[in-house]
Amino acid sequence: MSGTSKAVIARPIEYPESDGQPIAENTLQFRWIMTIEGGLDALFAGDPNVFVAGDLLWYPTEGDPTTRVAPDAMVVFGRPKGERGSYRQWDEEGIAPQVVFEVLSPGNRSGEMQRKLRFYEQYGVEEYYVYDPENGSLVGWERAGDALATIPRMEGWVSPRLQVTFHVDGNDLRLSGPDGRLFVSYLELAAQREEEERKRKEADKRRLRAEKLRQKAEQQKREEERRRLAAEDSVAALRAQLKALGINPDA
Repeated sequence: MSGTSKAVIARPIEYPESDGQPIAENTLQFRWIMTIEGGLDALFAGDPNVFVAGDLLWYPTEGDPTTRVAPDAMVVFGRPKGERGSYRQWDEEGIAPQVVFEVLSPGNRSGEMQRKLRFYEQYGVEEYYVYDPENGSLVGWERAGDALATIPRMEGWVSPRLQVTFHVDGNDLRLSGPDGRLFVSYLELAAQREEEERKRKEADKRRLRAEKLRQKAEQQKREEERRRLAAEDSVAALRAQLKALGINPDA
């Protein structure tokens, strides 16, 4: 045997950016995931230190690429916005997502959801919400010490972290921000923008009509003033002619 040995080079640990699972199992689930994530993104668009993501793998422990989960939507206070392939907590000053959402589909199993609850409980999530768009059920948990405790009543609940109010209308989840504005889907947002654009054009037309009326009134006023001055000039000229003839115009 040779007296020399080859050095063992440790391969860097890989943290996959995909778990191979689709974002959603059906169009209904996908629409609600996008509505919730998009609404949260819009709500905190002006705060550079709130990171919002959807279906992003979260790795809580360095060196352990198997312990991970991809919440349908998550909010992290205290972390800057920006693009990420995954959320590796040790690279994020150790800050765990404080709020997570899951939108159920028919393929979700109770065992899987219990595993997610335990995961979020263990790794520091403060608020956890699960919505089922098929039947309108909504369940929430809030951190109490080391555990996540069930929120007794979700109707009218206001998230301590998000300041978002929860309502369920039929089977539809209604989330509204502190200003009362509802989270809406892309189609609803597009319809709102079209309506706002229509109203803006109507308002522009009204302002244009009002401006034309104002200009016309100003023109009429100037014309009346011109006529008044012309009449005064005519009277003054006539008085001068009468005086030149020796006639008192005031007699």
